[in-house]
Amino acid sequence: MALAVVKDLRVARAPATAEDLEALETDVLAGFVLARAAAGLSDGTISSDVVHLEQVRAWFGRPLWEMEPADADVYFGKALRSTAKGTRLSRAQALKTFFLFLELRHKVEIHQLTGRVVECPIDEMNRPRGRQQAKLRIPPTTEQVSRLFSGWRQELATCRKFAPAARNYTACRLMAEIGLRVNETCKLDLPDIKWDLGRFGKIHVRLGKGARGSGPRERMVPLINNAGATLRWFVEDVWGQFGDDHTRPGVALLPSERKSADGTSARVGDETIRAALARAAAAHLPDWPDVVTPHLLRHFCASQLYASGMDLIAIQQLLGHAWIATTMNYVHVTGTHVEDAWLAGQKRAATRLEGLRR
Repeated sequence: MALAVVKDLRVARAPATAEDLEALETDVLAGFVLARAAAGLSDGTISSDVVHLEQVRAWFGRPLWEMEPADADVYFGKALRSTAKGTRLSRAQALKTFFLFLELRHKVEIHQLTGRVVECPIDEMNRPRGRQQAKLRIPPTTEQVSRLFSGWRQELATCRKFAPAARNYTACRLMAEIGLRVNETCKLDLPDIKWDLGRFGKIHVRLGKGARGSGPRERMVPLINNAGATLRWFVEDVWGQFGDDHTRPGVALLPSERKSADGTSARVGDETIRAALARAAAAHLPDWPDVVTPHLLRHFCASQLYASGMDLIAIQQLLGHAWIATTMNYVHVTGTHVEDAWLAGQKRAATRLEGLRR
């Protein structure tokens, strides 16, 4: 019995030329940039990833989809061994993201042209390890922060320039009361205060920090924890002393005493706020062993609100964190928190047992 002749009906492809591969590389990189822009990443983040990819491509000398784990071993183990850990991590992340894009969008096309199956060269064996945990920031206690702002408030009555000093005081109070970041605070406009929203009024944070370079993320922050009173005092009693027009579009909530070319008030810079807070802490909190920074006040805000009974999800939304794990790093409990929780649990267990005996 003779074997039947089987004819391959697929269209025969000529081997890809160097020009074809170069054109595909260009198209793939352009598609990668467009896809990342569609995902909402900022131009700076996309540009940084492209620079990382170009650096790897220049070292490798061939299209990146030809890269294998052994090549990545040499690149990260030898070529980048002496570079900063942050550079190695950023480059590895850019490479992993690019290969994910290749696998999702171009795996079939690359296989048809080259016969190669796209696979990320970075695996669990050669993956550059992450950074060490950031420095633990233990904030001052409630009593210490109260002492800081009490002394600072008394200082306002005798300071040489009342309006700028009161502005700095207000900015730092907002960080301690509702956990604003210093750059978010400096970029607020006067109309961003929405007095009539919610039960306490809210601040519209238009330029909040985005996650993983995704660009500014907006959020509404309620004026809880006495923040409404702090803002109302500043707006009604202090803001007008800067001499700006409150109806002007884009007028700053925290003006600088310096004027722009058109006579309007400029916006205060975050370094001015940082320096003012450091001076106030040195004067009124001399027992604190380190510099008091705006970021430390965010940690204080989270810890104080958690101790007052606010749940972690609410604190996460207030601070503008993308991940609850980040918020958990901001909450620092009192020295007896674990013991108090254990005693409370024992009391609840004893109450349940007492009910069973009855």
